[in-house]
Amino acid sequence: MRTLFRRFFRRVWALVRGIDQVHREQVAALTNYEARELENMFVLLLLGSFAGMPSPPSFIAVELLPFLEREIKVLNRRAEDASDALAEIIGNLDADL
Repeated sequence: MRTLFRRFFRRVWALVRGIDQVHREQVAALTNYEARELENMFVLLLLGSFAGMPSPPSFIAVELLPFLEREIKVLNRRAEDASDALAEIIGNLDADL
């Protein structure tokens, strides 16, 4: 009886550990995604004039630029890889504007 209870308890404990591990991995992935998106928003706020948004005073942006080298490279890569969805839709409709 005792061994049966121990085996059952070990299996339940293994199940709980597995569920815990899955939840931890999901939370870590979500946190990493959120951190990347916050970095992108921060760069967009600093360099918003490229997108037509009001930007902070230039002396603040210039002081922060050395710390944003990686983010600026990511922003440029995304801009190069991005496609113009409206142009694709118009192209599919064969409409000349």
